[in-house]
Amino acid sequence: MSGLVLKLAPNERVLINGAVIENGDRRSRLAIMTPNANILRLRDAIHPEEVNTPVRRVCYIAQLVLSGDADPGEAKMQLLRGIEQLSQVLTDYDSRTQLTIATQSVLEDQHYQALKALRTLLPREERLMAASGHA
Repeated sequence: MSGLVLKLAPNERVLINGAVIENGDRRSRLAIMTPNANILRLRDAIHPEEVNTPVRRVCYIAQLVLSGDADPGEAKMQLLRGIEQLSQVLTDYDSRTQLTIATQSVLEDQHYQALKALRTLLPREERLMAASGHA
């Protein structure tokens, strides 16, 4: 594996293994070579008061692992259970693909990849909630 490449906007902040790193005035790319490094883009962080939907709840658990606020072993079953519950509702091909990626990532302790796959479901969930009158 060649590592994870982060493309950062000017002044963007990212949390890497518990350290907040801020980019300078220009766009840049960082190659994270350490396997299983915990990485969280702070612009993507979900705040506790925003954890108000099923997809957001599962994303938040993955985020807690990445920020060092949850034990990966304890979070694994919560994540897998949450992904399974989402798969009961999000049955279209694209959602299933992302849920499969998220499941595989959790099983491989790749929480950044799991969060990345789960985040793609947020717009779909938002549309479904709006259509059902729950937004």
